[in-house]
Amino acid sequence: MENNLFPKSQPELVGVSSKQILSFLQKAEDNAIMLHSLLMMRKGHVIAEGYYAPFTKDQKHRMYSVSKTFVSTAIGLLVDEGRISLDDRICDYFKDQLPANPHPYLLNTRIRDLLMMASPYTTNTYHRYAKDWTWTFFNTEPSHPSGTIFSYNTSATFILDVLVERLTGKPFLEYMKDKMLRELGFSESAWCIKAPEGYSWGGSGVICTTRDLARLALVYMNKGKIGDKRYISEEYIKAASSKQIDNAITGHRDIIHGNGYGYQIWILKDGAFAFCGMGMQLAICIPEKEFLFICTGDTQGSHQPYAGIVELLWSEIVENLHDEPLPKDDAAAAQLEEKLSSLHVVNPLHGETTSPIMSKVNGSRYALNPNPMGIETISIEFIDNEGLLILEKADGERRISFGMEDYIMGRFPETHYYGDTIGKPSGEMYKCMAVARWTEENKLVIRCYIIDDYLGNMTITLGFKGDELGVYMSKTAEWFLDEYDGFAGGRLIAKA
Repeated sequence: MENNLFPKSQPELVGVSSKQILSFLQKAEDNAIMLHSLLMMRKGHVIAEGYYAPFTKDQKHRMYSVSKTFVSTAIGLLVDEGRISLDDRICDYFKDQLPANPHPYLLNTRIRDLLMMASPYTTNTYHRYAKDWTWTFFNTEPSHPSGTIFSYNTSATFILDVLVERLTGKPFLEYMKDKMLRELGFSESAWCIKAPEGYSWGGSGVICTTRDLARLALVYMNKGKIGDKRYISEEYIKAASSKQIDNAITGHRDIIHGNGYGYQIWILKDGAFAFCGMGMQLAICIPEKEFLFICTGDTQGSHQPYAGIVELLWSEIVENLHDEPLPKDDAAAAQLEEKLSSLHVVNPLHGETTSPIMSKVNGSRYALNPNPMGIETISIEFIDNEGLLILEKADGERRISFGMEDYIMGRFPETHYYGDTIGKPSGEMYKCMAVARWTEENKLVIRCYIIDDYLGNMTITLGFKGDELGVYMSKTAEWFLDEYDGFAGGRLIAKA
């Protein structure tokens, strides 16, 4: 099925300019958009596919809230089997979890309400330290009638995947593999992080390849069919990818909000819809133009996490699609192939690789005043184009290696972050990569990305002033890196 699903074509043959794709790639790089992979398809053919080193084609990647569309699809499969109706009340399947006197808002909540993010809750009912996320959903006081207001809530998706797993007796992703994904060539080793009680965390935890995501998107692009085989009903696909509820609840419209929300799918302009996940996990489907765009990345912390790439995609590619083939452009097509084969993750930092004060601070040690990070001393060492940050805490030393020219791959020096189950430490260090620049003569900024089953990033800013040191650490990561956030001041205590 692999070759049938992803035939290649020169872009011009399907009405796309290789030069426009090159411009898209260059502008994404110029704007420091942290992409990990991308895949473009037009009229059923791959016209661009690339992986930003150190990421690779076969590497499985955390999909975050794109996972929600997988769950929605599993629900659709159960509907097609006649095992559930979208108008069923969710409480009827969880009577063992209900309190003595359930609130009417909860009792009247339908499966459909959860699919369109119209649960009776304002925020997630679970938190990272809760031991039973299912119980929290049915034992939290609701705030408003379900089905009335769009309120993005991952608890709703979680209960939907628990429903699938209760009815099928297997993890929802395994159910989907049996029903459709395996036959489409989906990675057998793809998996999903689990909630504390053992159910899949379908709202955020799917880990699969870029092409795996494309396989699901192609099912939606083709109204539930691949070739001559139907995998899910056209009725469900049409409903899931159409506006079911208004999602501009503040009255403001942007690239994501304002066109509506389907069943765990965002509705965009120009007949497009999208599967969206935190940090730039995206599948943008435009069936009317026979165009599909997939990407993964980590833009967590960005002021416009989706807008930059989506607006760029429209201005450079979507608005320049042609119905008929374009004249062949072998030179541009070859240049595009070369570009796609040599992609590297961007360095978002502007600055210099050296500074006049490097020799002074190299190997020097600074004592910090009491600070939120619990760091007692800090020192930095430079060897050629690499650096080493050494943080001393009460319980031991932490070392982070970074490059001044390119990223240095390593392991982040903490072992208590979660593994395959939320709430259970992995006992291992997450994979990471780090790079630095002197953004001013006296200021070194280190950017560190976690690139494991969990994605996140942090910035460490060191400002030197005579024998004094100012430190600022900021992190954007869900449920880890918490101890690397805050300000500190310090003073030189030992020179190299």
